[in-house]
Amino acid sequence: MAFLATPPPRTGLLVIQPLRRRHCVECRGGPLSLLVVEDGAPRCLDCADLGHLVFLPRGDVALTRRSREESALSAVVVRFNRRKGRYERQGVLVEEAGLARAEERCLADAEARRRRRARDARRRAEADVRFADAFAAEIRRLFPGCPRDRAREIAAHASVRGSGRVGRSAAGRALSEGAVTSAVVASVRHVDTPYDQLLMSGVARHEARRRIAGAVEAVLRGWRAAGVEAEAG
Repeated sequence: MAFLATPPPRTGLLVIQPLRRRHCVECRGGPLSLLVVEDGAPRCLDCADLGHLVFLPRGDVALTRRSREESALSAVVVRFNRRKGRYERQGVLVEEAGLARAEERCLADAEARRRRRARDARRRAEADVRFADAFAAEIRRLFPGCPRDRAREIAAHASVRGSGRVGRSAAGRALSEGAVTSAVVASVRHVDTPYDQLLMSGVARHEARRRIAGAVEAVLRGWRAAGVEAEAG
């Protein structure tokens, strides 16, 4: 009967999931899936006046806490772990009506969280649009000859949240000239030169960049010159 030794004292009622087949010493019912130890002997939940409670497995902390708050009577369910040499919590027994009320509270909270997430998502989307517009405007300021649609495309690509691209870096968020220029250079490299084909043909990245450097600079120079011509005109 050593395995039925009562776990370390704690507040509240305690119910055990037995490791071996045990029967109730009062009604002889069993084998028991849950039992209460009284004076070192096992009793079923009905004989221990806990038979009306329902089992709530561990895992949902909020639901467990609220179920116990909503139940006039509850008990902690434990099982002995032979490998670790200690009792471990498996869940709780609570009143069915208390569990239902707790579930309603959790559902209400879940709906509130869903609405909050939706509001936060809208705010982030609006902020992302404003930032992409500002990024595109800075591209057009530095490279007046860059077509508006192309500037918006570059800005949208560079500023995707969570992408790790230059637009989301600290310098990018500050709209520094270096970060904006890097985004433009990357776009020109992939769109206006054979850079991708060179990589696919096995050319090393640094060598491929060297080969297309002149073409990239020619596009940038043309986009910059458009602003100079406009000012001269």
